[in-house]
Parts: sequence; C-alpha cells; structure tokens
Amino acid sequence: MKKVRFIFRKIKGFQYRQFFSIINEIHIRTHRNRIVIFFDVIISALIHGNGYMDYFEFEFYLLNNKERKTYITSYINNNIIKKYNDKEEMKKFDNKITFDGIYKNYLKRDYIDLSGATCDDFKSFLDKYSKIICKPVDGTGGKGIRVINLDDNIDKEKLYYDLKDNNLILVEEYLDQHKEMDELYNGSINTLRVISFLDNNGVHILKVVLKIGNGGVVDNFSSGGMYTFVDDNGKVFVPAIDEAGNIYKKHPITNREIVGFQVPYFKEAMDLIREVGLINNKVRYVGWDVAITPSGPAIIEGNPYSGIFQLKPSISGIKTGSLPEYRKYMDI
Repeated sequence: MKKVRFIFRKIKGFQYRQFFSIINEIHIRTHRNRIVIFFDVIISALIHGNGYMDYFEFEFYLLNNKERKTYITSYINNNIIKKYNDKEEMKKFDNKITFDGIYKNYLKRDYIDLSGATCDDFKSFLDKYSKIICKPVDGTGGKGIRVINLDDNIDKEKLYYDLKDNNLILVEEYLDQHKEMDELYNGSINTLRVISFLDNNGVHILKVVLKIGNGGVVDNFSSGGMYTFVDDNGKVFVPAIDEAGNIYKKHPITNREIVGFQVPYFKEAMDLIREVGLINNKVRYVGWDVAITPSGPAIIEGNPYSGIFQLKPSISGIKTGSLPEYRKYMDI
C-alpha cells in the first residue's frame, strides 16, 4: 500500500512529454513495441517502485524481474532516507551556510555569508582572492551557481547587491583542483560523490562515483555533467554517461581518457568521509561531494537526499544492482 501511495505522489508531478519521449527512445534502442514498453514501465513501477527515469537510467528494459529486484529504486531510496535520516537534522545539510559552519574544518576554503555581511566586509573578502563561487543557500543540482573571475575593473559594490538580489548569499573562495582532475576537465570542479552509511560499527562506504563537468561550471548530472564509477583503489573502470544516456570513453572536450583514470588522494578522501560521517549520527545516509585539491581532499557538500548511482548493464555487463550491498548494513 505504501508503494502505491508513493507512486501516486509521483504521478502528481508526472512529466508526460518526457515519459513518452523515453518510451520512444527505448523503442529505438530495443525495437520493442511502444505499447509493450509502456505497460512494462507501469507494471515494473508497481512491483519494484521504480520511476520511469529509474527504468530508463538503469536499463530495466534489459533486465528480468529477478535482476530488477537487486536495484535501488526511487521508492527504496526514499524509504532509506525516511528510516535513517532525521527530518530536522537534514536541514543542517540543506542550508549550505549552516553546513559550511559545521564542517568548516574540512572545506579547505574560506567563505562569507552575505546575509550578515556588510558591503565593506564583502570587499575585504574579495581582496584576498582572484576567483569566487557564489551559491544559493538551498539550491540543488548545481542550479543557480555562479563562478566569477575577479579583476581590477569589477564593481564590488554593484556585485554585492546583485548577489544579494539573486539570493546568492553564500560566497566561497574558489578551490583549485588537483592537476590530474583539472586535465580531465577544467571548466568545473570535478568531484567524487561518496555515498556513506553510519551504523554502530562506524562509517561504511557504499558507492563511489566520479562526477565530471562537460561544458558547464558544475559537474552535476542534471546540469549537463556526466558520471562514472571508480573501484576500491580509486580507478575508473567503466565509461561515463550523461543524463541523455550518451556514453563517453574519452572526455568530449579535453579528449582525456576516462576509463583507467586514477583519482589522486583517493585513500585520503575515503578516510575523510569516514571521519565526517561520524559528526551527525542522526543523518546516517549521506552522499558527500568531495573535491581533490593539490594538497588533498576537501568536502564540498553533503546530500541527505542522495541520488541513486548504479552501473548500466549495457556498459558494464553487470546485471546486479546495489541493493545486496546496501543490505549488508541496512535493514531494508
């Protein structure tokens, strides 16, 4: 019954044009009848709790029911969040200024809150840096973020009021990333998404994904970026994909090989997550974004509503999702 209610809530925000566009895309890829695909999506949603984007992204059209049962779906992920993350405590992650205050020792960057800073405070902050990144306090998916290169001609007072008018009141020093990460793509900070879970035995790393920018100033999947997976040693072992389902063995802009890329300071990044994951024991399931700077890893943000990352069967040849791994630590 809970699953049915969840599905009906999803239907309220249903984007029919996108839904039928995806059915058509699956038809093109598989040559299956569109009506058959339509009903398979609906039946699969009722059985497994997957949305149509889950069905498309994790290629359920290539899987049988037994294989689909091993995948984390939106319904399962939503239940994990409800069970292991306290609703009020999650607000400390949702508000980027609050988050920066709590995790400031792990950020490796300076920041200023314009809601409580004067224009003179802001000017003094800018005098220290040549590049800043400006964020909405409660934004998601990299939406609204602005990167600004500072020079002598910039009108700092005008910028101060412009940022406040556009609710970009968290202004941070722009992090330099490690040379290897920069050569992969230098238009954004490329980050690791590390999904962790806290139990009585400590912090467990459930999944590690490398997010890479592609033409934009952020690496977010929903903002044009791509992602791929790394092994336990920090090496990429499958091509990257973007939201449209395009597959990349090499970066289309830099031509840098993606498969085989070694993430620098990977062990240090995992150690960092095992440390910061202990700070709030009421938010136990978190997707952390970690930048790799020339001197080591730095926390960018924590996501208590972490998205789902699982290998595409067509790319990896693997038809088992993440649910068995999650169940080693969670009662789900």
